[in-house]
Amino acid sequence: MEIANVVGANPGAPRTSKVMLEGVGARVIRGPDWKWGKQDGGEGHVGTVRNFESPDEVVVVWDNGTAANYRCSGQFDLRIYDSAPTGIKHEGTMCDTCRQQPIFGIRWKCAECGNYDLCSICYHGDKHHLRHRFFRITTPGSERVYLETRRKSKKIAVRGIFPSARVVRGVDWQWEDQDGGNGRRGKVQDIQDWSATSPKSAAYIVWDNGTKNLYRVGFEGMADLKVVSDAKGQTVYRDHLPCLGDQGSGRSGPPDLKIGDQVSVDLELEIVQSLQLGHGGWTDGMVECLSTTGTVVGIDEDHDIVVAYNSGNRWTFNPAVLTKIAAPPVGEGFNETPQQQFAVGDVVQICSDLERIKMLQRGHGEWADGMTPTLGKVGHVQQIYNDNDLKVEVCNTTWTYNPLAVTKVASRDGTMHGTTSGERLSALLKKLFETHVSGDVNEELVKSAANGDAQKCEEVLKQSSSAGAGIGPDVNGVFAGHTALQAASQNGHLEVITILLRFHADVEIEDKDGDRAVHHAAFGDEAAVMQLLAHAGADLNARNKRRQTALHIGVNKGHIGVVKMLLELGCHPSLQDSEGDTPLHDAISKKRDDMLTLLLDHNADITLTNNNGFNALHHAALRGNPSAMKILLAKLPRPWIVDEKKDDGYTALHLAALNNHVEVAEQLVLSGKANMDLQNVNLQTALHLAVERQHTQIVRLLVREGANLNIPDKDGDTPLHEALRHHTLSQLRQLQDVQDVGKLLMGLGTQGSDKKSSASIACFLAGNGADLGIKNKKGQTPLDLCPDPNLCKTLTKCHKEKQSGEMEMSTHTNPNSNVSSAMDECLVCSDAKRDTLFQPCGHVTCCSACAPRVKKCLLCRESVANRIKIEECMVCSDKKSAVLFKPCGHMCACDSCSQIMKKCVLCRSQIELMVPMTVCAGGLGNICEVKQEPEEEIVKPSTSEPVIPQGPFMNNGGRDTSNDIQKLQQQLQDIKDQTMCPVCLDRLKNMIFLCGHGLCQMCGDQMTECPICRKAVEKRILLY
Repeated sequence: MEIANVVGANPGAPRTSKVMLEGVGARVIRGPDWKWGKQDGGEGHVGTVRNFESPDEVVVVWDNGTAANYRCSGQFDLRIYDSAPTGIKHEGTMCDTCRQQPIFGIRWKCAECGNYDLCSICYHGDKHHLRHRFFRITTPGSERVYLETRRKSKKIAVRGIFPSARVVRGVDWQWEDQDGGNGRRGKVQDIQDWSATSPKSAAYIVWDNGTKNLYRVGFEGMADLKVVSDAKGQTVYRDHLPCLGDQGSGRSGPPDLKIGDQVSVDLELEIVQSLQLGHGGWTDGMVECLSTTGTVVGIDEDHDIVVAYNSGNRWTFNPAVLTKIAAPPVGEGFNETPQQQFAVGDVVQICSDLERIKMLQRGHGEWADGMTPTLGKVGHVQQIYNDNDLKVEVCNTTWTYNPLAVTKVASRDGTMHGTTSGERLSALLKKLFETHVSGDVNEELVKSAANGDAQKCEEVLKQSSSAGAGIGPDVNGVFAGHTALQAASQNGHLEVITILLRFHADVEIEDKDGDRAVHHAAFGDEAAVMQLLAHAGADLNARNKRRQTALHIGVNKGHIGVVKMLLELGCHPSLQDSEGDTPLHDAISKKRDDMLTLLLDHNADITLTNNNGFNALHHAALRGNPSAMKILLAKLPRPWIVDEKKDDGYTALHLAALNNHVEVAEQLVLSGKANMDLQNVNLQTALHLAVERQHTQIVRLLVREGANLNIPDKDGDTPLHEALRHHTLSQLRQLQDVQDVGKLLMGLGTQGSDKKSSASIACFLAGNGADLGIKNKKGQTPLDLCPDPNLCKTLTKCHKEKQSGEMEMSTHTNPNSNVSSAMDECLVCSDAKRDTLFQPCGHVTCCSACAPRVKKCLLCRESVANRIKIEECMVCSDKKSAVLFKPCGHMCACDSCSQIMKKCVLCRSQIELMVPMTVCAGGLGNICEVKQEPEEEIVKPSTSEPVIPQGPFMNNGGRDTSNDIQKLQQQLQDIKDQTMCPVCLDRLKNMIFLCGHGLCQMCGDQMTECPICRKAVEKRILLY
């Protein structure tokens, strides 16, 4: 194998062109002409362009520390994964998904939508329609490259210096002993900008000695770090990435167009007309090209394509509008026309040329090694997709094929295709399956095994046995990459397998993917074969090259029969594949609750983590799979596993809050009893994350269930700080119209409120006890982050109403008499009063008119089994019933009459707890425990600590009493940094207005009036 020349670092090498200068610092992966083994660390591993030795040769430092030179002209060893660190930007553009402005790096422009652009993160993150084709614009002013759709394109994961990777100092290290000394390790926390003009060109590292800092990964081609344990980054469409150095204008069209190629135009008329500007233009007569296949007859000096049509017309096209039509397969034994017409039920034969079918499958479902046994085989068309791709049942499996990769053998009525003689299908199939005599002595055995011809297999093996060693076929001989046992196992031919085992077939032989007979049985969903192989001594825990066991394959393919059989036969339920995933992870991803239950019943380990640090609970939370989470929580071997943290401190609840998986969060909090106040490495709680992402339902859940609202993160910010930081001027104007603070408090996420409004979240937090006086590490209280006086007044009013409500409830004997109007009104219509008790949860949230429409309680989200209208007190008949008796669940007495009761007047059950109406409505109040000692003793409200029962009646009024101590500690530690921008709080002030107030340049450029004094911005002055 050839090895690229390893060179020394040479930052002073000449850069002879603009292209070379712009390429320095780009992040790259191996390209289409790569032939240098694993110098890069493997497929998808990332490196940094250090410098250009010449226009034809570039030096790359891979994240694993290897430095070498590679080809970037003529042959292309590298693809550009991300050119943002080079500083390339497309002025005047904006990503229409994430709103990045301008777009740095590669710009992806939709060819089917007007003025729609994506940045690289959004393009590879599957934003916008996957069926739409895009133009790739590598640098401003460069020619646009027309790409295939993403829907069927191959994605790969990139690996290297990404969050969670472990690193040591690299080739360009110049930061003394910040890392603790040469060889000391650190962990990547985030990929950030080294400068405003070089995005994503640095990594934020936490070293094992506790120090933290930012280091160059791409800035000016520098590599301060070397990875020792890489991490997974984004998945990307590999073939859509540009080759480093490929600047040829001829590449802007479909690749390799040459004279004689068949082409078509499959774009909308308006798009074609716009693309033709400057490339020959458009005339009305060209409309024929939209529905007809043409032939390339010329390529002019501007690389435009001249296409001839059957009408005799020739038209000149921009190559970007043309799609090359692959040549139909030949040599299949049947005559066919280029335009075959298929129907469901047709009999087709698969192309037998491996290299040709691999080429034809690109963009049409791609090629998988599991399709190899289908080469040359006959199958039936099951489905025809909108893009004319065919779903074909062949060899007891189904695959998606390019229609040009199959040959129509016979129509669904049995008539042979291409003949008029009426030859029937039976005769044709007999002809197809006649034994083909070839020079390969093993072919006959493997084909017979694959087709289930037990008699033929035995005859062949007996002939081999009698002929002597080395003359006949070997029972373990390989044809088309598989042994006879592997072929028979995948197709479920038990009789053939029995014969092969009798002739001592090796059950542990691997194919080129490392798959053994047990893997092939799992692919084919053959549980009986699995049992037969196990009795023959096959290793059920054997792994293929992706470290997958047969159990992994069974779970991923959804073959429940194989999974049951493997577990019954005693295979290990928790082995990990190359990604670290166990079958549990796969069952959660595939949403197969039946398999998940099976695995847990066979003691699968919930705590094992994959390469990204996710155990099964984390994975279910990340995927947003509530049914899987319910099963996992019900079968937890130890209850504290629900609070296990990843390396970055994230628990399952953090992940659910971050991704707005409401039902999963409810399961964790209500069923799993997850600790809501745990903090990650940045000291953020789940509430911090929910507020930051403005996930209002999660915020409501956590607050209602008693999460601490005043925990500071690493910057000293509470959730209220976070809510106000995200507040925008437009939201401020919307809030000015809010008059009823009570409705705002009780109506977060309901009618009349903006579910995405961080202002509403801030008011909700303040109204539920969030402290307005806590200072962060910059000495700022939440109100300091709020420039709008109206919102400040609203927040203060919410907070005061909360405090006064607590005071009233503690001084009056009848808490129900002091219920605020907000606590009394129906949460659905806001017009009538609440008068319906939900069972079994015992909450009162709606009026009797709205209650029948509510399926889940609006406070605890528990399903409503029964709805009971609250009537007058059964004792005095003067007041309405206002106290809920536990455990019977009846509300049949007013507050005054309930004071003297020991048994429910309705069912005569013993009363253990009395829950006032305020608590049932989601507010605060004392829950009284009924003492049952002397018969004559009168029941009085408890003067001790309130009894907080498990379940929906959790008193969320209690707050951390150590807040004062925390404030004092923060006041001692906090130093006001007067040089930081008061808007983003991240960047230094480097711009001032004429009014004297200052911001960073990024924020200042977006302001039309000063956010501090509200004066119009007349001039911006940059500071250096």
